[in-house]
Amino acid sequence: MFLRHLKAHQSLGRCFISSNSHDLAIAELNKELESIFGEPPSSSALSSNASQVSHFTSPSPEDEPTNLTHVDGSGHAKMVDVSSKVESKRAAIASCRVLLGQKVYNLVASNQIAKGDVLTVAKISGINGAKQTGNLIPLCHNIGLTHVRVDLTLNEKDYSVEIEGEAATTGKTGVEMEAMTAVTIAGLTVYDMCKAASKDICITDVRLEHKTGGKSGHWSRKE
Repeated sequence: MFLRHLKAHQSLGRCFISSNSHDLAIAELNKELESIFGEPPSSSALSSNASQVSHFTSPSPEDEPTNLTHVDGSGHAKMVDVSSKVESKRAAIASCRVLLGQKVYNLVASNQIAKGDVLTVAKISGINGAKQTGNLIPLCHNIGLTHVRVDLTLNEKDYSVEIEGEAATTGKTGVEMEAMTAVTIAGLTVYDMCKAASKDICITDVRLEHKTGGKSGHWSRKE
């Protein structure tokens, strides 16, 4: 609002000052306008203010939504061509939780589940799942993984199993899907191992926590 008044004052001031009539009435009116609005701002100041307004109202390129890379110009699904990308070290960490309930939690903690050692079987299953991601997710690339880690931790506070998975490679595309597949398959294995004891088990909060490498660089989840 203040900027609009200043612009109006500058416009009026220019109109009166540039007039061929320099009589006393016009001079007095200019003085009265200046007493209300102050000195008219310079054109450079107005340009600076306009630039600042534009800076705060225009979204940066980073804020603009990006196109879906697995869809072509006709809207059909496609596998991304990564042949032109540069190879780099890439890693990703994902996590999920399996809510067991107190009864099943106690059975798992005491290793009394009929099918055997739940956490060990789920760990191996998660590692194998990461290696099978390209077969499970249609448009994922087959990646030569250099490292896969799956850790399962019992949490007595909410009777759950907390699962964290990590995948790494040196290549032209990331391993986010491999890390997320690892924890998902591990969670499903926990369910399969325990389903005879309860059908209320819930797999939840499957999500990417951290990734490195590639064009987008580092990314970490902000809680």
